[in-house]
Amino acid sequence: MDLLIKETAKILKESDFTIAFTGAGISVESGVPPFRGEHGLWNKYNPEVLDLGYYLDHAEKCWGYIREIFYDFFADAKPNPAHLVLAKMEEAGLLQAVITQNIDNLHHEAGNKEVYEFHGNSKKLKCLKCGSVYDVNEVDLESLPPLCKKDSEILKPDFIFFGEGIPHEAYSNSFAAAERAKVCLIIGSTGEVTPASYVPRTAKQSGATIIEINPEESMFTSQITDIHLKGKASEILTKLSSELF
Repeated sequence: MDLLIKETAKILKESDFTIAFTGAGISVESGVPPFRGEHGLWNKYNPEVLDLGYYLDHAEKCWGYIREIFYDFFADAKPNPAHLVLAKMEEAGLLQAVITQNIDNLHHEAGNKEVYEFHGNSKKLKCLKCGSVYDVNEVDLESLPPLCKKDSEILKPDFIFFGEGIPHEAYSNSFAAAERAKVCLIIGSTGEVTPASYVPRTAKQSGATIIEINPEESMFTSQITDIHLKGKASEILTKLSSELF
């Protein structure tokens, strides 16, 4: 493993355009539960509450679950060492963009500036009628459902529900970065969710070296991964950090 870490650090130092593609696995260590898998939220909750069509018809009912899942459970989550290393890499010019499937805002809180949130951000609420966007801290979630101050419409969390399209800007920025990438770090993503999982595949097709950081093999491992650093995100990125800085 130590040799692989050294080799990876060398590849990262030589790259002039590196992207990180992150999934639920990077945030689990911050206490954010994943949606899928053995301990996933969908084992406890019905995914229907995040289906756009169902939500539009039953927004008041859905908001009780939404508050519990997104604003009670992991409202206090803080960036972990893996997030902080990525921020340090960007600051040092070793990382040009983070493309994340996560909606927890932790990359921003860690200090990354160039973050493309493929599935939106739970810390923002949006009025579907007038388009106003609110920071969640501006909104009283004790009284549900939260309403727009301008037109009293029910606010929707500004992340992607089932049946909803990927935000155009995040989508185009992500694939543009993937096409430019010389190195793509995959961190904590299993590759099950499309179209997000096409981002590292696009990087590979464009000639990038794919470095995967995951505790287990994923759908990427045998198909596109060049180097698999097997372990938790914080552990591996901390080791990488000591070689990079």
